[in-house]
Amino acid sequence: MSDLLPDGSYRGWADLLAARLAAHAASAESTAGADSAPGATRPEGTESENEAAPGHGQYPGGHPDSRGAARAASAGEFRYANLAVRGKLIGQIAAEQVDAAAAMNADLVTLVGGLNDTLRPRCDMGRVLGVLEECVERLAPSCGQLVLMRSPGRNGPVLERYRGRMERLFDFIDELAARHGALVVDLYSGAVLADPRLWADDRLHLTEEGHRRVAEAVWQRLGHPATSDWRAPLPPSPLPSWTARRRADLRFARQHLVPWIGRRLTGRSSGDGRAPKRPELTALACEDTP
Repeated sequence: MSDLLPDGSYRGWADLLAARLAAHAASAESTAGADSAPGATRPEGTESENEAAPGHGQYPGGHPDSRGAARAASAGEFRYANLAVRGKLIGQIAAEQVDAAAAMNADLVTLVGGLNDTLRPRCDMGRVLGVLEECVERLAPSCGQLVLMRSPGRNGPVLERYRGRMERLFDFIDELAARHGALVVDLYSGAVLADPRLWADDRLHLTEEGHRRVAEAVWQRLGHPATSDWRAPLPPSPLPSWTARRRADLRFARQHLVPWIGRRLTGRSSGDGRAPKRPELTALACEDTP
């Protein structure tokens, strides 16, 4: 997650989306409260995100694999949890995060899982799909709306190497969504999100603009009016020189790729020892920045 905040913490697309949903819920609450006509109702907008890596086309090392849950209480309070921990595999999501998210009985849950598995050199796709199915079967009945995601990938050799696995995962996600009444946010078909300029130097995580576009895509898929075109291409820019590209490759290899290989060889993950950002379903004011 490359969207660095002044306090040193990081913000991802789920946090941006939660803030927008909180503002939307507050606006709806204010409108309902001002309407004293008989039969006026107060919308109970709720949001929960169980997401993996997620969100996002993740490369080795991964992105949050499970994003939290948010809910508007009957008193109009908007609550949000984020269970994301970077680098988690689908088995870890199932064991550590799904039951907690299901117990929240949120109005909205997003689940993005399995992509980190597909990007490992050895991957049992049958097992990955089976565990993902178990997660969906657990979450779908527990929430008002489950959202799944076809994650983007950064243009480059890693994407091409694992594209077949990724597309098999995405096809299965479509099947699960049809079976369980889930929504699918198709980021993979958005060519702009493959643009390397929307990815950070670690080639694992999106930039601030990338997170903004993902949040907008989910916002629109939930049925809200568009505020921007998340699919709009970036303006043309000169191609960096061969020398500049090789320097960037060497910097990436030294700072990110070699440590990732070391973690794989020693059975470690970038998420080891990390706790979820917002493990509990707690109030989120519309002016908060998660």
